[in-house]
Amino acid sequence: MAYGSNLNRSKKRKKAYAVGLTAETKAAWALRLSGWRILKRRYKTKAGEIDLVAKKRKTVAFIEVKARKNRQAAMEAVTPASQKRIVKAARIFVAEHPKAAFFTLRFDVIIVRPWAWPERISNAFDGRT
Repeated sequence: MAYGSNLNRSKKRKKAYAVGLTAETKAAWALRLSGWRILKRRYKTKAGEIDLVAKKRKTVAFIEVKARKNRQAAMEAVTPASQKRIVKAARIFVAEHPKAAFFTLRFDVIIVRPWAWPERISNAFDGRT
């Protein structure tokens, strides 16, 4: 019995991973088309992962991508704990890339919904978390 439930859980995790990768790819293309340069995808640190790090002019954005059916569900998924994780990872990014400190740093969320253009929410949360 336990083996079957583990198999189902594994399939769900693989599907969620694939959905996440697809959403991040769509978000990255939407950013590129609006003039952003993608610096990092799935930037991993000991503090956690940042989905996308992008730059446009004098701004560096740390972007969390959420694939959800609606905006409310996506924003609810960006919990205070995930915000803290992203902020800590962003601090590590800036420490590893000191020139980034001279840019305006912000935290955005991109919502990827079925049959809709990705929606970017600039300054979705505060980096002083």
